[in-house]
Amino acid sequence: MDTLLLKGKPVRDAVFAELKTRVAKASRRPGLAVVLVGDDPASAVYVSHKEKGCEEVGFHHVTHRLDAATPESRVLELIADLNADPAIDGILVQLPLPRGMNQEKVLVSVDPAKDVDGFHPENLGHLVAGNPRFVPCTPKGIIRLLSHYDISLSGKSVAVVGRSVIVGRPLSLLMSLKSAQGNATVTMCHSGTRDLAAVTSRADVVVAAIGVPRALGRAEIGEGAVVVDVGINRIEAPERASGTRLVGDVDFEALLGHASAMTPVPGGVGPMTIAMLLENTWEAMARKAGLDGNG
Repeated sequence: MDTLLLKGKPVRDAVFAELKTRVAKASRRPGLAVVLVGDDPASAVYVSHKEKGCEEVGFHHVTHRLDAATPESRVLELIADLNADPAIDGILVQLPLPRGMNQEKVLVSVDPAKDVDGFHPENLGHLVAGNPRFVPCTPKGIIRLLSHYDISLSGKSVAVVGRSVIVGRPLSLLMSLKSAQGNATVTMCHSGTRDLAAVTSRADVVVAAIGVPRALGRAEIGEGAVVVDVGINRIEAPERASGTRLVGDVDFEALLGHASAMTPVPGGVGPMTIAMLLENTWEAMARKAGLDGNG
């Protein structure tokens, strides 16, 4: 069978185009602030992509780059200032934070109305209650990606492999909600799941978000399943000038011709995460102004 590649770039471009149109008609530009603590290379790349996205759609944006040795109290003071800044509609604290810093305390310090990452307990609570305010960007992007390619979840069996608060847990909730883009029967798998392959091989849709390169192959994925690969893993590749390459949590080559549809790595879920971050920032501004998200 031919495997449909679920590429994120066309969907991201459509979201960016819509945001550009909205910004051009708005009375002011939405504002996004990023707090980057430390010098994690992957975080630096992600923040650069976010900055480019803001420039492309016309958002006001500012990035606060702090040394890894910055005291936690200083980070909390900065976030308090951003909470009070009327020009800032969304605040993103880039993870991971340096070792020794209380991640939960820092994330909870963000005003829930500006928590465009959707990690604040108040926003996660809205999601659990079935009335999402800010949906975490990667889960929201996955739902949008599947919708763009006319892949319905209604009545489907879904296996989400990974239970993080960033992807697995909120995505499981989203997919199970009684909604036009949900209504699935979801099994959330994790390191304690007994006989993982028995669960994933029977699923209509498998989402891999475990951070282990090429962990899922033909033995774990049923023929004709839809596969969403959230993993971004750097492995050795002596044949390349850089000496490394990026792969996902599934064995992409092994699943070509086996899965009915699959996201590539890179180029699948990644572009959607940035697009949903900017969409959430727009929604934060619109909500504050008393508009709906399309205002």
